[in-house]
Amino acid sequence: MNPTACLLVIGNEILSGRTQDVNVQYIARRLSETGITLSEVRIIPDIRTVIVRNVTETRAAYDNVFTTGGIGPTHDDITSACVAESFGVPWVHHPETFRLLEAHFAPDAFNAARQRMATMPQGATPIRNSVSVAPGFTMGNVHVMAGVPRIMRAMFEEVLPTLPHGTPVTSQAWHANGLYEGALAASLEAIQHCYPTVDIGSYPYRLDESQRGVCLLCKGTDTQAVQDAATAVRDLIVEMGFRPQAGEPAKA
Repeated sequence: MNPTACLLVIGNEILSGRTQDVNVQYIARRLSETGITLSEVRIIPDIRTVIVRNVTETRAAYDNVFTTGGIGPTHDDITSACVAESFGVPWVHHPETFRLLEAHFAPDAFNAARQRMATMPQGATPIRNSVSVAPGFTMGNVHVMAGVPRIMRAMFEEVLPTLPHGTPVTSQAWHANGLYEGALAASLEAIQHCYPTVDIGSYPYRLDESQRGVCLLCKGTDTQAVQDAATAVRDLIVEMGFRPQAGEPAKA
């Protein structure tokens, strides 16, 4: 079994629709590539009791928990303190991080709000931030990262090599113009039954009036099973009188 993970997306701005989250796709893809199964994603508000409860629940249920958002200098950046509460440890000044930030900011710019970013749960290990200096941190199996996408990616790539990896997920896809889900549902279910370890997905697409149909994606950690299932999918498309095209539609 591959290691498991959960992602907690933290922020009122995501739930209100003000900000579109783009971190889930990046994290999911990179975890899949390294053999870590992203089993759950939760989007939660900047409310102390909600954050503490979700961190406590998920760190007990999964091998790794990633959080994004809520570690900046403003009043609503409470993730760090909430993680400390979840672990039952003090939220303390971290001297090394303080010195790092002090060296980065001009003296008149290193105010109390920015100094607050040098506070983290006692016993936490900082996650290096090559973009904007202020680090995230790891506490136990919880990895706390920024919500800004380019900063999050920098932090995530620092953490990922340190985690136990499993078997990477491989995938093969076929698509066919003019073929629709309703026509192939029963036959596709039969293929899925033959290859229970393969995740077979059906994804309609419409690029323009002449290019619309369905993409069938096979993915899993057993490369041979994925290949066999993909061959069965290709053969099904041919049997139904359509032309299978390898891969996903270019603009889907």
